[in-house]
Amino acid sequence: MAAITTSLPPAAGRSGLSGALVSEWTKIRSVRSTYWTLLALLAVSIGLGGAITAATAAHWNQMSPGDQATFDATQTSLAGLFFLGQLVIVVLGAMTFTSEYSTGMIRTSLWAMPRRPVVYAAKALVLAAVALTVTLVASFITFFLGQAILTSTHHQATLSGPGVLRAVVGSALYVTLCGLFAFAVGALLRHTAGAITTVIGILFVLPILAHVLPTSWYHGLERWLPSQVGMAVSTTVPSSDSHYLFSAWGEMLVFGVYVAVLLVIAGSLFRTRDA
Repeated sequence: MAAITTSLPPAAGRSGLSGALVSEWTKIRSVRSTYWTLLALLAVSIGLGGAITAATAAHWNQMSPGDQATFDATQTSLAGLFFLGQLVIVVLGAMTFTSEYSTGMIRTSLWAMPRRPVVYAAKALVLAAVALTVTLVASFITFFLGQAILTSTHHQATLSGPGVLRAVVGSALYVTLCGLFAFAVGALLRHTAGAITTVIGILFVLPILAHVLPTSWYHGLERWLPSQVGMAVSTTVPSSDSHYLFSAWGEMLVFGVYVAVLLVIAGSLFRTRDA
């Protein structure tokens, strides 16, 4: 009996970034925690921003003339986004990488796409796109809501005002960078709780500890702290301490370099370490 053989066509092409992007987009939108995290980001940013501006408007007449003169309507309305929004996005950023390690699905992902740098880049790009889209929506909504509430004070801001559009867009960029920062830490530690705790320590605890330093030391150090970016980029009315910081985009550049370096280091380790 003659043997029957089947000839399959040779594999052609090479797995690329586009396929990996589709795969990572499917993963991130098929997980329930993604939606809950993003909803929490919107709720915290809009809710807290609205509450702060409402409280300010209610007590406006009790504020001193000096405080009224230096009042920053833009930063006040955006406070919920860059204070607590960064905390929420840290969770999403860390889980984007670490969740596959906790379930063991990372082996399946690397079997389907063995080019680790492509997998890593796709995860980071999808996270950045999702985070930036949601934070921009949150930033504009909370800004317009806050200014509507502040109408009674006659000190509301408009997007055409000096530095206002930069503050609104920059706050969203800052929170997005926080998510990528957490993503990189997650890639380094490969443990969700450890990554979240580490990033919260850097963004929230480190600035508090820095205040115990002598004043001159702290003023020399604060411009290099990641936590200062949110305050600097959302400010449209200069404060007495602002001259110790770089410009708004200068502070953003400092944090951007931190994130880029950490992403490169984490990506290099992801390429060489066992899954």
